[in-house]
Amino acid sequence: MKVIGIVGMPASGKGEVSRIARDLGIPVVVMGDAIRERVKEAGLPLTDTNCGAIAGKLRADLGMDAIARITIPAIEATGAPVVLVDGIRGDYEVTTFKEHFRDFTLIGIASSFETRYRRLAGRGRSDDSLTAEELRVRDERELGWGLGRALEEADCRITNEGTLEEFTAEVRALLCRLGGIA
Repeated sequence: MKVIGIVGMPASGKGEVSRIARDLGIPVVVMGDAIRERVKEAGLPLTDTNCGAIAGKLRADLGMDAIARITIPAIEATGAPVVLVDGIRGDYEVTTFKEHFRDFTLIGIASSFETRYRRLAGRGRSDDSLTAEELRVRDERELGWGLGRALEEADCRITNEGTLEEFTAEVRALLCRLGGIA
């Protein structure tokens, strides 16, 4: 099984990479879904604060790679030859995926704070930050989980500052190459 991981700051374009992968027939496992499910189980509203608190608690209780370990069975359950994992937040998760999946490639998505904030404002997800300060707080929290170090470990990097069409073309070409898709 080939596993392709995606890492990037909030609103850098990870969701678009997932959409493109699905369009190519590559199953996608979203790590944040495990967090959102636990927030719902706790009877809490799906807010950035609650998602961050649950993710932090899981990491504190189970280790910094907790979300990766929770996600591995879902990845394996796809039974697919190529799977994309969206939402890696730290270097510990990268290490766990590399140890568990012999064929693991990490793609880093980079976008400026200004570009990401503009995208967040238009995205409308319930767990999205709405103010620049809230995004800065979210960035700091995720960087504290090792996101910056995970980005440094990326095998491939894509800068997402242009048009959606440009980004889509670059991601599509990379996924086809990595996934062996013609």
